[in-house]
Amino acid sequence: MTATAPTADAAVRKSSPGAARGPRRRPGRIRRAGLPYLLLLPALLLELLVHLVPMVIGAVMSFKELTQFHIRDWGTAPWAGLDNYAVSVDFDAPVGKALLHSFLVTLAFTLLSVGLCWLIGTAAAVFMQDTFRGRGLLRALFLVPYALPVYAAVITWVFMFQHDNGLVNHVLHDQLGLTDKPSFWLIGDNSFLALLTVSVWKGWPFAFLIVMAGLQNIPRELYEAAALDGAGVLQQIRRITLPSLRPVNQVLVLVLFLWTFNDFNTPYVLFGRSAPEAADLISVHIYQASFVTWNFGTGSAMSVLLLLFLLVVTGVHLALTSRGRRTAP
Repeated sequence: MTATAPTADAAVRKSSPGAARGPRRRPGRIRRAGLPYLLLLPALLLELLVHLVPMVIGAVMSFKELTQFHIRDWGTAPWAGLDNYAVSVDFDAPVGKALLHSFLVTLAFTLLSVGLCWLIGTAAAVFMQDTFRGRGLLRALFLVPYALPVYAAVITWVFMFQHDNGLVNHVLHDQLGLTDKPSFWLIGDNSFLALLTVSVWKGWPFAFLIVMAGLQNIPRELYEAAALDGAGVLQQIRRITLPSLRPVNQVLVLVLFLWTFNDFNTPYVLFGRSAPEAADLISVHIYQASFVTWNFGTGSAMSVLLLLFLLVVTGVHLALTSRGRRTAP
């Protein structure tokens, strides 16, 4: 009888609601579950202040007839509705025709820049996989264009592209004799080549860094087995390297496309406030429409259209890549 008493008491304590361990642990679990959101709260607030609030204000401004007469108190500007959007997409009118030309120039520039950045970065990353003397120093030198501040790097290119005493004309015309006379690189049709050169020089180290990190996850045994089967270097790149890098390249291409299409610093520092017609990127075009002609309503509408286009491109890209992952064996 006395031996069974402690057992009965323990059973009573275990079955009592106050002694249950679940309710006492529940507040701690809630606090642990909410801790990540609490840590993310400062970043979310900064993101709201820095990006989302100006984005919403810009969207509201696109529906107003906002010019220099109402810039001091833009809230009093008359409501324009969709007139700013109608002017922007009217490709028969001068404003819409100029915007369409800028969009096509930006699209061609972005496709060429992203393709060359990916090609050069991938080739350099594959080359750096082999062990040789001085590889670490060469990797560091490859990352110099990406590490330099944008303004310092582009200003250096401005001096190099000068007509009379620039390094580019000195090498191409004076030393190599590839041109009949010194070329104008910052005006005219050559401005597109100058802008593309600076963009590729500045952007390919990022592709090199990302692809080189992705190559670290490919087992070396695959290349050894392919070499034993008689596969050459090109076959190994085609059958092993590129398929293994597909997830990395999908993200890399999207990021490079968004960065390049939105690039404002490079053309602005290279050409100033008025870019040549051949290098009239849409970011500088919207800046001119807003801060040069003082038509902030039309400029805001162009910005919203640009945002919608990039959202559509991102959505299509994510849909295609997710479908490819689902259909992959």
